[in-house]
Amino acid sequence: MNNNDYIIRPETPNDYRCVEEMAREAFWNLSVPGCSEHYFIHVLRKHPAFIPELDFVLESDGEILGCVMYSRSELMDDEGNGKTVLTMGPLCVRPGHQRKGIGKRLLEHTFALAKDIGYDVVINFGNPDNYVARGYKSCKRYNITFRDFGSFPAALLVKELIPGALDGRHWRYFQNDADAPCEDEEAVEKYDALFPKKEKAWQPSQEEFYIHSHSELTW
Repeated sequence: MNNNDYIIRPETPNDYRCVEEMAREAFWNLSVPGCSEHYFIHVLRKHPAFIPELDFVLESDGEILGCVMYSRSELMDDEGNGKTVLTMGPLCVRPGHQRKGIGKRLLEHTFALAKDIGYDVVINFGNPDNYVARGYKSCKRYNITFRDFGSFPAALLVKELIPGALDGRHWRYFQNDADAPCEDEEAVEKYDALFPKKEKAWQPSQEEFYIHSHSELTW
């Protein structure tokens, strides 16, 4: 995809339904049977931690092909000192347009903006295969553990927007609770009923997700 083939712009309310439909198509049956990402996007926009200034879509020929969103979370060191960081996600690309650099362009665009408005660290929970090329590293390299646990989840990924922003001290990552409504299966199903019916099914990528999300680095 050439630079002249697309535009990256802020999401508008007129995009909401299209973005949620795209997310639903992109994530359906990917990590679990069905998905909740479209509902997560819906509730994230209303959450206090959501950052509208970093809510962008990539559009080509009038069609939205990708989107990325961010919210605020916290790191806390062992002395109780806090640091605000970005939680990235969801990031999604329309099926049929994946592996064409759309996610890369959205991340590069929003990383630069995030740095300009004062953020220096981005964290997300995902498949390392999808993110290390964008400069993400294992949380273990930055001595960051997840909440109150002393382990280093393999899927907890960290990117310094400014080199040296993290100084090696032990940090605990306290992700905001914007995704908490997604634990309410009834609410997810009720919202999903507003979209065309899709069949839930198992596929191998769900086991891959399970392995990544339950793995830890111990040495």
